[in-house]
Amino acid sequence: MSKVSMERILELDDKCLKIRKDLLNFIYRIGMGHLGGELSLVEIAVALYYEYMKFDPSNHDMEDRDRLVLSKAHCSETLYTIYSDLGIYTMDYMVEHFESLETAKFGMHCNRKYCGPIEVSTGSLGHGLPVAVGLALAARKQNASWRTYVIVGDGELNEGTNWEAMMAAGHYQLGNLVAIVDKNQVQMTGPTEQVMNIDPLADKVRAFGWEAIEVEDGNDMLQICEAFDQIPPSDPQERRKPIFIIANTVKGKGVDFMEGNPKWHGGGIAKEQLDEALAQVEKNRMVR
Repeated sequence: MSKVSMERILELDDKCLKIRKDLLNFIYRIGMGHLGGELSLVEIAVALYYEYMKFDPSNHDMEDRDRLVLSKAHCSETLYTIYSDLGIYTMDYMVEHFESLETAKFGMHCNRKYCGPIEVSTGSLGHGLPVAVGLALAARKQNASWRTYVIVGDGELNEGTNWEAMMAAGHYQLGNLVAIVDKNQVQMTGPTEQVMNIDPLADKVRAFGWEAIEVEDGNDMLQICEAFDQIPPSDPQERRKPIFIIANTVKGKGVDFMEGNPKWHGGGIAKEQLDEALAQVEKNRMVR
């Protein structure tokens, strides 16, 4: 049972439905995106921004904020949509400035230089976790209590830099570091299991000195909250195992013609497809 009330879980569920619909409309308007991975990520991102992370949208640079590194940066539009919902940017402003050569404010990949709430510029897969390890070490040296979260994709774990970072985090016993893998099991060229099998992931992570928490359904808000509830308070000086949450999700979650289909790894969405997708997301609210 989660420490979060069922009433609050339902509120977060409703927020996920809104973010999914806003995200679909955003991708339709800008004509490009990575909807499959962006939709699989929604519950993880909503739980962090609306319940667990220390983050103030009116002061997103506050010194003691928790840090979030989106290592699977091609799914940046999920974060942009949340920023819009939190009132940091309007949707019209984001559409106007998306991939703009003049402002470069909202890129396909996260850019810290131009978009304030983005913590770390990412894009080349496999470097978000190493940077997060550096941030967690910095917090220890500064005796700062903020926590570092990093979201990686399961296909991204093909990159060897992740395993070097895991080895370092285990060695330094960075208890103020939490990694979440959005394990949707499909990457651009096909099923992750066939492209480069990463299982048994929990056993491998534990062998590197991490505590692994497995979430059977990472698109179930209650299960996601139960996983985050297991994280102890952040103490930069306490040396203990960093935490690795393995969230089993569905690529394209919420839209049946996208679910599990590598075709929806990247690209835009046509108006007829948008209308059908929005109707399906709303249907999920009705049958809940």
